[in-house]
Amino acid sequence: MSTPRAASYARTTDPSERHDANQVRCNHDPERFARHADGRSRIAVHAQDAEHARYGKLIADRQIPRLRYVGSNTSTGPVIEASYERFLDAFENHLRSYRYLLGARPGSSDFGVFGQLTQLAHFDPTCMAVTLKRAPRVFGWVGNVEDLSGLQPETTDWFDVSKLPPTVNVILREIGRVYPAALLANAKAVAAGAEQVETQIDGKPWVQQPFPYQAKCLQWLGRDYAALDAAAKRRFDGALAGTGCEAIFQATAP
Repeated sequence: MSTPRAASYARTTDPSERHDANQVRCNHDPERFARHADGRSRIAVHAQDAEHARYGKLIADRQIPRLRYVGSNTSTGPVIEASYERFLDAFENHLRSYRYLLGARPGSSDFGVFGQLTQLAHFDPTCMAVTLKRAPRVFGWVGNVEDLSGLQPETTDWFDVSKLPPTVNVILREIGRVYPAALLANAKAVAAGAEQVETQIDGKPWVQQPFPYQAKCLQWLGRDYAALDAAAKRRFDGALAGTGCEAIFQATAP
């Protein structure tokens, strides 16, 4: 596994980004969430209003309760939303100078972020409004990454991992600010069979139901980090030093 690929994992599994769409739309306007989810469903496009309403309720009843699995609730909501806004600011600033996260070509980090931003920036109306107002470059970047046909990336397009731009460090520090604490506390709760995850994130209480998938994410991170050779580990560790992200890999080290 290449160092750029390893460096992408922290963001591709970040719950604060992955579940912002659910947090923002359900927390601020659950009825709008139901209407929008229904309106975009091909199942009910030609149905009567009453049928639309029934499908909207079905989707809302199914999705909104899932917030308890991903940490989105009244106490953690402000942490999630603030992190998303800081990420938008950091990525917007990065895009002022660079086309992709780790250089002049897209990598798995870009595709991981793109997958989540298709929901946050281009699908959900509440998150879309936040993104457009705060980070118009991010909004446009999502559209560009949607179609990369004709791009001919070169191996020399990557940043030098030992000399990452300051804008990348800012993004990594945002990840390290919120993600390791949630990931590690969740893994501990899953291993102990606990009914609740309790920790502090960004100085605020974080409570959620244990999420076994996130515990698997931590195992995969440790596995892939262990597979790096000594030179790649040194480069990787140097890139993460001081960002807070290193806590993930220190916890998984044998």
